[in-house]
Amino acid sequence: MEQGKLVGQKRPPELKEIGTIRIRLLLAKRTRELAMFNLAIGSKPRGCSLAELHVRDIAQGNQVFSRAKIMQRKTHRPVQFEITGPTREAVAAWISQAQPKSGQFLFPGRIHESPHISARQYAKIADRRVTSAGLDRNAYGTHTMRRTEAALIYRRTKNLRAVQLLLGRTKLESTVRHPGIEVDDALVISEQTDI
Repeated sequence: MEQGKLVGQKRPPELKEIGTIRIRLLLAKRTRELAMFNLAIGSKPRGCSLAELHVRDIAQGNQVFSRAKIMQRKTHRPVQFEITGPTREAVAAWISQAQPKSGQFLFPGRIHESPHISARQYAKIADRRVTSAGLDRNAYGTHTMRRTEAALIYRRTKNLRAVQLLLGRTKLESTVRHPGIEVDDALVISEQTDI
């Protein structure tokens, strides 16, 4: 730990923690934050790409797509992701409330000069979500949200190639860090292999 911050890879939130955050956002009627949180948990774009989503990227009118494909800002590579039922509901509620036009940003900035929320604003919102649920904000970040579903998929299937494709990664080596693959996982897989 360095000046109150965890150094290295942060673990993705567990299902119980995700549920706690969702319930708190629902009870507080934080429609925009719930839509952001659900998209962050269930989709693979980085925070900067999520902050720059246009309505047309994921919806037509109030109808939210079940799948979307966007160009990642950092890598300039496309990433395709599914949008689950609860996420579609949260995003549709936000669109209904905010009434953005198709070509506008899904999460507009609150300052006139900023057409969409910044990555920094998004990180502050994520910090608030985590601390409101009684969790240590230093243990989580916007990137841990991106890794959540990838970690769950890996735990269920042990299919690293599927995780690589979902995250839009070019190298398998960089994918290994994302789902939180540990030595114990590797040993369990190794033990199940008969040679």
